[in-house]
Amino acid sequence: MASSLSRRQVVAGGTAALVAFLGFGTSTAQAATTAAAAPAPTPAGGEPKGLLGFAAVPPATTDAVTVPPGYSVQTLAPWGRPLHSGGPAWLADGGNSSTDQARQVGSHHSGLHFFPYDDGPRGSRLGTLVVNHEATDATLLHRDGGAALTREKVDKSLAAQGLSVFEVRESGGTWDLGDSPRNVRITGTTPVNFSGPVGSGHPALRTGTAHAGTLGNSAYGVTPWGTYLSCEENVAGYFGTDDPSWRPTRTQKRYGVSAAGHGHRWHTVAPRFDVAVNGNEVHRFGWVVEVDPAAPSTAPVKRTALGRFQHVGATVTEAAGRVVLYSGDDENGGYLYKFVGEDEWRRERARGRSPLDHGTLYVARFEDDGTGRWLPLIHGRGPLTGEHGWRDQADVVLRVREAADALGATPLDRPQQTAVAADGTVYCALANSPGGGYCGSGGGTGRGRAISPRESNPYGHIVRWREESAEGFRWDVFVLAGDPAHDEGVGLDESGMFGSPKGLWFDGDGRLWIQTGISKWAQNCDESGHGNLGNNAVLVADPANGEIRRFLTGPRGAEITAVVTTPDRRTLFVNVQHPGEHTAAWGAPTPERPCAVSGWPDHDPAGRPRSATIVVRRTDGGVIGGV
Repeated sequence: MASSLSRRQVVAGGTAALVAFLGFGTSTAQAATTAAAAPAPTPAGGEPKGLLGFAAVPPATTDAVTVPPGYSVQTLAPWGRPLHSGGPAWLADGGNSSTDQARQVGSHHSGLHFFPYDDGPRGSRLGTLVVNHEATDATLLHRDGGAALTREKVDKSLAAQGLSVFEVRESGGTWDLGDSPRNVRITGTTPVNFSGPVGSGHPALRTGTAHAGTLGNSAYGVTPWGTYLSCEENVAGYFGTDDPSWRPTRTQKRYGVSAAGHGHRWHTVAPRFDVAVNGNEVHRFGWVVEVDPAAPSTAPVKRTALGRFQHVGATVTEAAGRVVLYSGDDENGGYLYKFVGEDEWRRERARGRSPLDHGTLYVARFEDDGTGRWLPLIHGRGPLTGEHGWRDQADVVLRVREAADALGATPLDRPQQTAVAADGTVYCALANSPGGGYCGSGGGTGRGRAISPRESNPYGHIVRWREESAEGFRWDVFVLAGDPAHDEGVGLDESGMFGSPKGLWFDGDGRLWIQTGISKWAQNCDESGHGNLGNNAVLVADPANGEIRRFLTGPRGAEITAVVTTPDRRTLFVNVQHPGEHTAAWGAPTPERPCAVSGWPDHDPAGRPRSATIVVRRTDGGVIGGV
């Protein structure tokens, strides 16, 4: 595996042959990004220049966003900003009601995409931003923190999650929200529909109440037809029960459902989240949710053919006109999945069918020799038969983790987002894993396999592969993350070392943007080997030469969860999630001292830290990250 561990090695295989075989094209979902990719400029008589044209910023522990010289930062859409002028104003003491929150930008910003209004220059100055909101922090959400849980507090938490959709426009070098009918909130109580094998009328979804809400909205994807795919993650933790007679089923255990949940205790004031009362309610979450930003009154649709698990990405590309969607299951020992459409997506839509409802779902097996296979998750094939307890395809996608266990898929070190390069190479971030095996996995520990090259992997790594056939691929390791002072296998220097890669995105010139999410228990801690890595960051890689540089560092306690540019690549939108949360290095916020860890972005002594979407631009108006 020595060559596989070289981040400078280009994945073996004939690009032209692959393109001809699969019909690979870059996704129109990334309009004006990978579709416009160009080779690096070549000086006369010299070697091609690299893609990175900025000075790396050093690791930081300050409570601020830092960017390279020649760049500026603007806070655009912090948690609590009203979506419309005249809407409820942000109250710095946490005093906004649940009704207020439903009309304000949500909390814990995660996935992010910019939809331009047209294809010309105007499209880089005016468009719609869609932002995921993954979670809430009770200590910061309410005036008195998590004390005395009430239904109003649960309602506010539901209103703070979901998605924010809003118009943004640039004028005179400054971006702002615009009053628009497109400005809407989608929350934990918004009416939703289900499609695919587990449709809205399926018995597994019946609870006696209407289908409503989306939760745990983490990473994202974008379709070629211009819709946004929001991924539900970590949803089991919102459920629980105080019924001493309740016992979880095998499937509930496999999906992390327990009586205690993650300590939210919503079930004590909202029976919807009591698994002993509404056991089917949990089946309504853990899906990919399709939202049309151009039609804000249309109900979001949960596309069940993509499977139920902790989706942390829904990256869409095309092969022979069919959609190909990659998604990781963010679990220690979680699996990597691929969905391939049944027919060309344009023909499917012309028939009035969703291309995401009809196709084949696969799960990955990574072999130690650098090859891999996509194992089809199809009812009636292999072990997924009635004889083995599988009723139909709906049962397969509802219990897809167990189906993947049965097929012998490869457990991974918390698979995160994927990104597809212009040449068809697919990259996937693996965040990290604890030593001594994985919890919650039915597929084995994964340790000792080439895809998990370290016995303990606190830093994570990035793998990549090329599709060689409909069900076969060839893979290698692009880069091992970490600090070379603590792991001699890490080939990164101070300008590019990082930990826990989670977000990946390619820009139109072929730069790979990496966002990190070192956990609160490891961030800035020498004891965990993360002290030299500083706060979470954005890094940029040139896949052609393997160079990686740190572009941005975030405030204390925060993760950097998403980046995307305008089509002209002269504006970069970045999501900063949960600054100021409890960290081992900096302590914990309290209702009396909400800014104990961070006061970003307002630094108001009477306020509290706020997740936010920020804008990064070059002061000379040039391409972000470019030469």
